[in-house]
Amino acid sequence: MSWTGARELKAQLARLWERGELLRDAVTGRTRFPLRLSLNAPASNDVTERFEQVRVWATELASIPRIRVQWQQVRHRVQGSQRLPESVWVDSIDDALHWLGRRHDWDRFAALLAATRQAEPALLTWLERRPMQALELADAWQRLLALVQWMRRHPRPGIFLRQVDVPGVHSKFIEANRAVLTELLDLVLPAEAFDATKTGVTQFSARYGFLDKPLRIRFRVLDARIGPLNEPACPDITLDAESFSRLRLPVRRVFITENETNFLAFPAHTQAIVVFGAGYGWDALSRCRWLLDCDVHYWGDIDTHGFAILDRLRSHFPQVHSLLMDRTTFDAHAGFWGTEEKPTQVDLPRLRSAERDLYDTLRDNRIRPGLRLEQEHIGFGWLNTRLAQLEVKTHTPGPLPG
Repeated sequence: MSWTGARELKAQLARLWERGELLRDAVTGRTRFPLRLSLNAPASNDVTERFEQVRVWATELASIPRIRVQWQQVRHRVQGSQRLPESVWVDSIDDALHWLGRRHDWDRFAALLAATRQAEPALLTWLERRPMQALELADAWQRLLALVQWMRRHPRPGIFLRQVDVPGVHSKFIEANRAVLTELLDLVLPAEAFDATKTGVTQFSARYGFLDKPLRIRFRVLDARIGPLNEPACPDITLDAESFSRLRLPVRRVFITENETNFLAFPAHTQAIVVFGAGYGWDALSRCRWLLDCDVHYWGDIDTHGFAILDRLRSHFPQVHSLLMDRTTFDAHAGFWGTEEKPTQVDLPRLRSAERDLYDTLRDNRIRPGLRLEQEHIGFGWLNTRLAQLEVKTHTPGPLPG
């Protein structure tokens, strides 16, 4: 029997709550009560064949607290005149909240709704759009409102998040709530107060004019004659991106590698440095326009993401060469082939012909699915041979430039 009982009726009401419809009504002022719930009632043959079950069903409906049953008189050819439920109603939001056990949640939402109306009415549209998320943030809502108000008074403040002076608000609170704050601030601040091109939580500071910790570039000088610290060794140096962009080292060749051990063990090379790579993030390096005058070589994994990173790097420095990312190197190290868990399938327009052929071989699974060769499995003998070939291409150096 599929007659509607208390569980099914409550589930209908619960769906309205879970979708945020009841809380949304509090924002918009909509009145949906009295609310008629869907009722699947016994048919005429049920009254004939299952009269006792029908009677029990009707009695149980009538006993459910906080609902109103509307009855109808039905004349039945066997059972005579019978009084059966025709419809079921929830008459008020109070009845609904009592039945669902949501009175406390409703009161919490009502409190944050009242605070928002008074402090930042522009955020009511956000409450209407995301009422359930707002309820989850109820304990933090007053601090979020205070921070939004502070930002409205101090657009593009030019300070670190740590320096924001709002009671109860600290930098970890801001960082933990960057996603929701982005939505709230975009509703309140004028367009000129934020940079819409800066997206994602990692660019929150840049979007709203806060100072951010400087991007850093780690490198080693591979030619002892040009070491900035006047040491015979090749020191491991880290500079902020701005300082690195102003370097005036007499460098003709720049190597970039993603693997830290490869970076630390990279052999000496005439008029060259090696940079510890940044994966897909090239923002720091892109500021260094002097690299456009250098012979740049990128050494990444031979897999789809390695070629995607190479393609992205060329968007900043079109002259970049790939290093040990060729089919000969790949085939020679077949014993070290591994599996790439989530290969990319995108087209990479900046790859050169041989690179594109190898990328397509990997992307299209022409050998086997998800094939890859990580750079740390490539023998250093291969690296030394390739570096020697590059040295041959470089004429015997005269006086150092710069």
